Amino acid sequence: MTSVLLVYPFFQFKRDRSVFRFPPLGLAYLAAALRLAGHSVTLLDCTFLERAEALRRAEAVHAEAVGVYAMVTLLEDCLSFARRLRPQTSLLIAGGPLPTCSPELFLNDFDVVVQGEGEATLVELLEAYQRRGDWSAIAGITYTEKNGAGFPPKCIQTNERPFEKDLDRLPFPARELLPNREYIEYGRKKYGYSVTTVMSTRGCPYRCEFCSNVVFGGSYRERSPARVVDEIEAALGLGYDRISFADDVFTMKKARVAAVCDEILARGLQFQWECLGRVDALDLPTAVKMKQAGCARIYFGIESAEDEILRLMDKKITSSQARQAVEAAHQAGLEIGAFFILFYPGETKASVIKTLRFATSLPLDYLGLSLPYPLPGTPFYERVKDRIFRSWRQNESPFSGHVLIYESEFSPALMWFGLFKGQVQFRLKKILRKFAPLFLFPFEKLTDGILALIR
Repeated sequence: MTSVLLVYPFFQFKRDRSVFRFPPLGLAYLAAALRLAGHSVTLLDCTFLERAEALRRAEAVHAEAVGVYAMVTLLEDCLSFARRLRPQTSLLIAGGPLPTCSPELFLNDFDVVVQGEGEATLVELLEAYQRRGDWSAIAGITYTEKNGAGFPPKCIQTNERPFEKDLDRLPFPARELLPNREYIEYGRKKYGYSVTTVMSTRGCPYRCEFCSNVVFGGSYRERSPARVVDEIEAALGLGYDRISFADDVFTMKKARVAAVCDEILARGLQFQWECLGRVDALDLPTAVKMKQAGCARIYFGIESAEDEILRLMDKKITSSQARQAVEAAHQAGLEIGAFFILFYPGETKASVIKTLRFATSLPLDYLGLSLPYPLPGTPFYERVKDRIFRSWRQNESPFSGHVLIYESEFSPALMWFGLFKGQVQFRLKKILRKFAPLFLFPFEKLTDGILALIR
């Protein structure tokens, strides 16, 4: 048995205005797999901690092996944990989206990088660590080994690990290791209800240019409806009020959505849930069935009102499909959230104005506007990587949590104004309701003109 510490190094920054705050489900899955294999596991979720306290707690565990999760926004804190824990830790492991696509960033501070889906890989790695065995036969890792005196260490990347085909074989995530009380209190204060995540599928077969799905790749795998609802009941039993499906696209297959809904209804469960859907994968009958089974809100990644920009993003949807799906969800009585990316490379000021007008014409309850983020491992990153001039954490705007990390054809002033304009238009429509046209049209015309003038 090995004592293992898993760290989620997320710390809220001052201007974080995100409405989403979910526990690290991936680490909870890893913890469950490790415990099933006989290891002792501690999970340190830093979401509600100060950095100094989180580092103190990590040191106090005195774990033999430490695994730290990393994505682009967590890189600096991930490395700081490794450097702080190195003197007392025998095995330092990095995993997550960024280590999967850029393992070289971690090899100076970590002993090994786990790439892709991690449950089986981590179990095999710790087994080899215990018996001091060879790592070269373990699929899905990158590490270095000594290459003789005077020579730099040799980097070894093993074969890619196949995805787990039968997700029902995986144990439920070890939610009892998470700070559930803090998440429940946070949710009820922030939203009026507590919410946690359940993943009913893994992966997405689509290839949107800006989207990073390096951990699950282009796979799409389903869990059985019965197994999904079993986990829902377990999660609700911890005191949560609502479930948010963490699937990349919950509505991928209408028949499967209906099967999950039927399972919820057959058990007589009374709870609300939300999910992410594609606009080309939702019709009115499906939306009605979801509403009957407790769905309260659905989120769509629409991104643009300009079909040419959607083609550039490789979204494989149209603005017409977006409007039809939103109206179907609205007709079924669902709350609707939508995400749009403004100032994408290839856009014009006119297309941004068109997108903002389109977004605020929809019956939305939540509007998410963001700038383009070139995430490592995406085609978009490859397109603009020569223009990246800073890391994500080095430029927190004084006005929002959005950042610009590459040289764009649009000025920062123009982009901030576009984000501001869109949110004000949306809020005017929501607050004023039937009187909105009296104020919204003049505001749109005035700010359209200002946006057109800003360089």
